[in-house]
Amino acid sequence: MRFAVAASPHVAPTNSVSRIMQQVLLALIPGAFAMLWFFGAGILINAVLAVATALAAEALALTLRRRPLKPYLTDYSAVVTALLLALSLPALSPWWMTVTGVAFAILIAKHLYGGLGYNPFNPAMVGYVVLLISFPKHMTSWLPPSGLSDVSLGLTGAWDIIFHGQYPAGVDADAVAMATPLDTMKTQLGMGRSVSDIWTDNRFGVLAGRGWQWAALGYLAGGVWMLKRKVIDWRIPFGFLGGLLAISLFFFLMDPAHHPYPTLHLFGGATMLGAFFIATDPVTAATTVTGRLVYGALIGMLVYIIRTWGGYPDGVAFSVLLMNVAAPMINYYTRPRTYGHKP
Repeated sequence: MRFAVAASPHVAPTNSVSRIMQQVLLALIPGAFAMLWFFGAGILINAVLAVATALAAEALALTLRRRPLKPYLTDYSAVVTALLLALSLPALSPWWMTVTGVAFAILIAKHLYGGLGYNPFNPAMVGYVVLLISFPKHMTSWLPPSGLSDVSLGLTGAWDIIFHGQYPAGVDADAVAMATPLDTMKTQLGMGRSVSDIWTDNRFGVLAGRGWQWAALGYLAGGVWMLKRKVIDWRIPFGFLGGLLAISLFFFLMDPAHHPYPTLHLFGGATMLGAFFIATDPVTAATTVTGRLVYGALIGMLVYIIRTWGGYPDGVAFSVLLMNVAAPMINYYTRPRTYGHKP
């Protein structure tokens, strides 16, 4: 009797790039839905535009590199990059800005280095930082969360602003823009006001900014689900949040009048999105067991330093990219000792 002989591996893997990316996309849903609820239909338009741009840029790069399209376009990695960047952008970002950021992330930050698995920097954060440095006015024009704005745009209104720059009659850009809670806190502290006084502003909620805190809780729920499914390792988000909590609590206890409550840092800005969905990128993060804790903790502390003493109200993107640079060194100094050899 003749038996069929197949090449190894003979045990089908339980995980794959596409399966992991699909679970990341599912985990993003609670936070993305909260963003959509509080900041309007512009979030949805940004997401669709970013995904379409990412797939087009991915196809272009693969064609130029003479690589097959289907395996790479269906692994969802470009979709995850696009959504992470889209969710980091203000809801009414001009269409050309979203296209520029996503195209830069895919073509330059990802494929210039050899594609998925070879990029040294997180592509979504590279695209975000390029936009933040190039177009700071647009990148800091956030909508107030629902309930704080007198202007209701809807899908058509958001579409007209994003694609045509046309605001409703009697409404201008300043009427629909508001500084983020982190930006407000930083600016007001610089003017000599105390934290408790600033917190009486109606843009702040129980934990952080109104609307922002619910988006953060949504990302936290998605992150916990990924931990339970073992999609990501717990050490990086634990180190990230632990490092940020430790340094923010230290300075808050030292001077509570001039350093915000730690909850503002934990549930404000892009902290939860960064801790669970960005810093955990398996390609650009540290890979050793101890190194992941160190990597995450240093990102958390850098976020606080940039927010407090840096030139930007948030610091997740810069912190992640800086630690991407340091990841090989962290791996080197935290590699496990080989049995029988001195470290």
